[in-house]
Amino acid sequence: MARTARITSIKDALTQLTIAVPVIFRDGVGRISEGVPPTLGGNDVPRTLTKVWCARQGLKDDPGSSIVLRSLQGPNVAFVSLGESDQDTNAYRLAGAGALRASGEGSVAFLLPTEGLGDPSGVAQALTEGALLSTYSFKDQSAAATFDVAPVGMPLPTVAVHDAVTNGVLRGALVAEAVNWAKYLVDSPAGYLPPKALANEIEERLEEDEHVNVDVWFEAKIKEERLGGLLGVGQGSAQPTRLVYATYDPQPGVAIPHVALVGKGVTFDSGGLSIKSADGMTTMKTDMTGAAVVMAVLSLASRLSLKVRVTAIAPLTENLVGDKATKPGDVLTIRNGMTIEVLNTDAEGRLILADGLSLAAEVSPDVIIDVATLTGSQNVALGDEVGAMFVSNDELAQRLAEASERSGEALWRLPLVGSYESHIESDVADMKNQGKPPKAGAIVAALLLRRFTDGKSWAHLDIAGPARADAARGYVTKGATAFSTRTLVEYLVALSNGANA
Repeated sequence: MARTARITSIKDALTQLTIAVPVIFRDGVGRISEGVPPTLGGNDVPRTLTKVWCARQGLKDDPGSSIVLRSLQGPNVAFVSLGESDQDTNAYRLAGAGALRASGEGSVAFLLPTEGLGDPSGVAQALTEGALLSTYSFKDQSAAATFDVAPVGMPLPTVAVHDAVTNGVLRGALVAEAVNWAKYLVDSPAGYLPPKALANEIEERLEEDEHVNVDVWFEAKIKEERLGGLLGVGQGSAQPTRLVYATYDPQPGVAIPHVALVGKGVTFDSGGLSIKSADGMTTMKTDMTGAAVVMAVLSLASRLSLKVRVTAIAPLTENLVGDKATKPGDVLTIRNGMTIEVLNTDAEGRLILADGLSLAAEVSPDVIIDVATLTGSQNVALGDEVGAMFVSNDELAQRLAEASERSGEALWRLPLVGSYESHIESDVADMKNQGKPPKAGAIVAALLLRRFTDGKSWAHLDIAGPARADAARGYVTKGATAFSTRTLVEYLVALSNGANA
């Protein structure tokens, strides 16, 4: 069930069906803030929970662990673990999810102690994100229940702290809504959202955002703009190819950081004539995650009123096996004039990204970042919880690593090994679209993409594994995750606040 979040008073919080109380653990003993009322739902709330009691009730020191004390008359009380620290923002995300699990489908109020918090706004944002992300459901988009956050403390929260918590709740709700929107697009069956329909969905959302312009390119425009990679991948499908080109510019004519985002948008990937196995195709509606991510990020830049300029480009197509499909050995000409020999039609993402990156480079941004469910090699190397990050310079790598840490989305930098350029040498074109399987597949793909960035500061996020979860964990729901959306937003927030690109 989708929920809404809001700030509330302690008085109103006590009227909710479930009241969540955070617990900090020290040496296995749970400790509860003095700011939490001593009686809730007819139950006395002690300041400490013994090891024996916690073990008997099943409350662990893992962040997000929770138990519920049921009440026949008043509200239920849920104890939710924050682990060993009340400063860890990701622990608050897990606690938000734990509180929602404990409450079932009813509304829940989370009592947030603010004494000693170094970043009350960031904590409130993380708490809200975790709660709302954990309740996403593709089948149920209603919003019948709420997640309320009530600042408490001893002494009582100051006006400044209360305002910071309020701001954090609002930002967390905006971020979670955008991520859940992207997840909904990714989870939608490919038959519901072919390129044309996906472009329409994106356009409909972005038209509501301030300082945003969105242009959908039809096939005639795509041909006119010489996007040979995108056209080559899409020519095997009866569904028309599209490209969404969106910009967010809150201060036209003012020198503010400019970031170009490019997202892979293959709405279904059969592998083309290099066809996948039946099992390999079952989750291939997920192959447009990059497109959903970059458009959600641009939308959030507007809704958070960030002082950055964003250009987001999403080439959208299907990779099918029609009678006009690109054949192994064909050569495609990309927007910037470079040619690619297509030896494996299932290595199609780099073909459409080459066009997108070429377009991005032409607007001379400070940074280009592409996002793609690109290679199985990434999944083999890092699994389904850690994304691969390839970056052209150390400063950008550091900025993205810091954003990753703040968001709780794990990224690991992999090397751009120059000698592996030889893997994509071609006898008939500037390059070929595959290297030497199964060697260094993710690295070789990144090296190919780098050729289309015109030497700009650039990062490539390969999220093939973490773009989808086979089972729910923490605040991550089963299915689409829209992984890297929150990291990129954190990066843009830092730029907006004055960090270097």
